[in-house]
Amino acid sequence: MQPNICISEFLKTNEEKELLRFSTAGSIDDGKSTLIGRLLYESKGIFDDQLSSIKKASKKRVNHCDIDYALLTDGLKAEREQGITIDVAYRYFSTPKRKFIIADTPGHEEYTRNMATGASTSDLAIILIDARHGMLAQTKRHAFISSLLGISHMIVAINKMDLVDYEQDVFEKIKQEFINFSRRLSISDVRFIPISALHGDNITTISEKMPWYSGESVLTSLENTHIASDQNFVDLRLPVQYVIRPNQDFRGYAGQLVSGVLRKGDRLTVLPSMQQSTVTAIYHADQMVNVAYPPMSIMVTLADEVDISRGNMLVRPNNIPRIERRLDAMIVWMGSLPLDLSYSYILKHTTQSVSARVNVIHYKINMTTLRRLNDKNISLNDIARIELSTNRALYLDSYQKNRMTGNFIIIDPMTNNTVAAGMVLDQQLSRRLASKKEGGVNTDYTHRHSLISPEMRAKKNGYTGYCIWLTGRVSSGKSDIAYMLEKQLFKRDVHSIVIDENTLRQGWHCERHFDDVDQSAHIQHVSEMANLIANFGHIAICSFASSSECLRAMATNIIGEMRFVEVYVNAPLSLCCNDDQSGISSMANVGDMPDIRARYEPPKHPSIECRMDHMGVLEAVDSIVSYLKKNNIIWK
Repeated sequence: MQPNICISEFLKTNEEKELLRFSTAGSIDDGKSTLIGRLLYESKGIFDDQLSSIKKASKKRVNHCDIDYALLTDGLKAEREQGITIDVAYRYFSTPKRKFIIADTPGHEEYTRNMATGASTSDLAIILIDARHGMLAQTKRHAFISSLLGISHMIVAINKMDLVDYEQDVFEKIKQEFINFSRRLSISDVRFIPISALHGDNITTISEKMPWYSGESVLTSLENTHIASDQNFVDLRLPVQYVIRPNQDFRGYAGQLVSGVLRKGDRLTVLPSMQQSTVTAIYHADQMVNVAYPPMSIMVTLADEVDISRGNMLVRPNNIPRIERRLDAMIVWMGSLPLDLSYSYILKHTTQSVSARVNVIHYKINMTTLRRLNDKNISLNDIARIELSTNRALYLDSYQKNRMTGNFIIIDPMTNNTVAAGMVLDQQLSRRLASKKEGGVNTDYTHRHSLISPEMRAKKNGYTGYCIWLTGRVSSGKSDIAYMLEKQLFKRDVHSIVIDENTLRQGWHCERHFDDVDQSAHIQHVSEMANLIANFGHIAICSFASSSECLRAMATNIIGEMRFVEVYVNAPLSLCCNDDQSGISSMANVGDMPDIRARYEPPKHPSIECRMDHMGVLEAVDSIVSYLKKNNIIWK
């Protein structure tokens, strides 16, 4: 029984070790596969029969030691025949401190897409540089891609130091060259290690041949790299992959928790419906747990029966991602055919697959100089910034903020091949990149502020820039109040603008639907429009059902709580049905659309409540005007 106990303890200990994923990258014949083979060999990560086979294969090759460590990862027949790495080779090994998954990626430029694939899930990148040649174009390409993919830890291993007599000056020169280049990259943690992968210098132990080097070995550096803080534990994102219904009495929602921490009893919002419920149970590996962390695959049950299906996302009520159909992104093109602006692709993001078109190619990157090229022809291995649109809204975070909800792939629907990998840009970075001249060098972005302050506008106008947000069930009388309020404010020389469904249907939202995705996206856009109006010192009167607390919280966050008045137009459901000028009742009755009135969630603490069963439109308007005067929003 004792051996079984030891094995169980060993497996449990190994399971609890922290996992580090890292990739190797660099130019051709920099020694990536040899480095990985040496790490596997010296960490006892090779089986005896595999080692015996490698020794036999090594004898057939010239100019090598007894063991050609590169053969441990160059597993394809074509790779062995050519002596190069073609495909991405994944290997596993562990030490007493940590578990590792290695992605050995190709160095050839024509296999850049393979390198990007291998690095996409990595926590750390090892960039190898041949000490004889220094930094080459492909070295810069791989370093840039590693930075683009959000890898925040990098080890620059300057290899083949034995071929330059272990000279410190050679190491320092290459180190300084890389530092100068990396200033334009987003990498926070870079370490430099002089090595000889062939002879094992500074791989697992410090070499005596370079007494001038006082740092760590490659393996020690891998063991000591702190990656716990790299995970996003703030923004809860649970894309739903499956709905589990073993019987009529159980409904569970399964998926991978990509970020955030989830606990039993947490309040969640469902995207896109914005319905809310409470977590009653969390299951992981057939066991019930009280708390879940990324990247656990879990199933949750909720206290309420809510409409959830594959592609929906569970988030926190006060922390929702961007809900958009248009996005800016950087892409690595992997297709054999060039990008076609007239072609409709499939975009896969978390658990959603949607139809997508590329609207604009802003520029592509010259990998040697990192300059932007005014070249709209995007072909294999090119890296470019694009704008694309989708037929359904996606729930997005910027890649910089959340790698899991900020990445996507583009698929050719005819061949089902992945033709691009993309990283979503945050809105501020997107505007900054758009402001730079295509083909120009990097320049600092300066946000231009108006020379007229809000105080100056208020003093001249006699009122403060504000947003009056009218919420209530459909056909509750919101728009009647909004337009009458606009008229009353006009009489007081207060400039205001009404934004409601009719306003949007006349312009860029002419294809407005009543589904939950559209409601979320439009509320976000309307809020940004109202914020702009308030910034210019005027009053935006927004009349929208905004049927949930989450939607109204999103509007408040965008506009700002200090200049946001929430007016609850409280009309009983029966009154709304009797005064249905929009035709929603008839459409709901014939099944064309859900009756969204029944799903309305009243605000808990509105600034003003207008009881439409006890007052008319003019009385409601008078109560709003009185509130504005009392709170010094208007002064006349």
